[in-house]
Amino acid sequence: MDFGIVFGILAGLLLFLSIFRIIKRNLRCITYEQQQEECKLNQSTLKYRDLVLLALFAAIVLVLGLTPLGFIPLAVIKATIVHVPVIIGSIVLGPKKGAILGALFGVCSLISNTVSPALTSFAFTPFYPLPGQEHGSWLSLIICFIPRILVGIVPYFVYRGLQKLMKHNGKAEFVSLAIAGIAGSMTNTVLVMGLIGLMFGDSYAAVTNTAASALLLTLLGVVGTSGAAEAAIAGILTCVIAKVLLKLKRSQKQ
Repeated sequence: MDFGIVFGILAGLLLFLSIFRIIKRNLRCITYEQQQEECKLNQSTLKYRDLVLLALFAAIVLVLGLTPLGFIPLAVIKATIVHVPVIIGSIVLGPKKGAILGALFGVCSLISNTVSPALTSFAFTPFYPLPGQEHGSWLSLIICFIPRILVGIVPYFVYRGLQKLMKHNGKAEFVSLAIAGIAGSMTNTVLVMGLIGLMFGDSYAAVTNTAASALLLTLLGVVGTSGAAEAAIAGILTCVIAKVLLKLKRSQKQ
């Protein structure tokens, strides 16, 4: 990994954390107003707050997804940190809004791979031709959207399920959040690489100079390298950021 890639990862994380501070400040402001007025937030206000958070998370996804900060170009594929706000949004706002953020992630991936393609962009956009052909495949939209939408759904249920098993132990919540973050990231990586192998295995092998017999090992190698790095980043950031946002949300309901 050269200096440019390292710089890109660090810049993306710094931008994400900076916008997170804005979200945190916004929630604190709402909490302060609640305390001053000495009244509970009604249902309409809660919905408004969640819409504000959804808009802020969407803005983060757009910034990361439509700039080099969110997609780190590797040898044959683009590693990503765009899934991190989608995962956190899923846990904090629920699976429906998480799915919306995931779909937005898919849109960003479609645009990025169309405008600034990598060797394997044919797997993410129908507007980039398959190797040796003049046209792309509309099957690429399945890879571009389905895994990303599920990134906005899976973490919520993993987190809720683990919390239920741990009987909502506050100290163990960090573990639940970290595992949910990792699960969300691996949902993206495993499904994307699996669908590439299933739908575009020959084309992927061609652009990566991989023998057909070694294709499975190559795909597993991507999962174990860039996929593992993405999962580690997602687990750490989800554990730290989602914990704070959930705590602030709970304080508003008291």
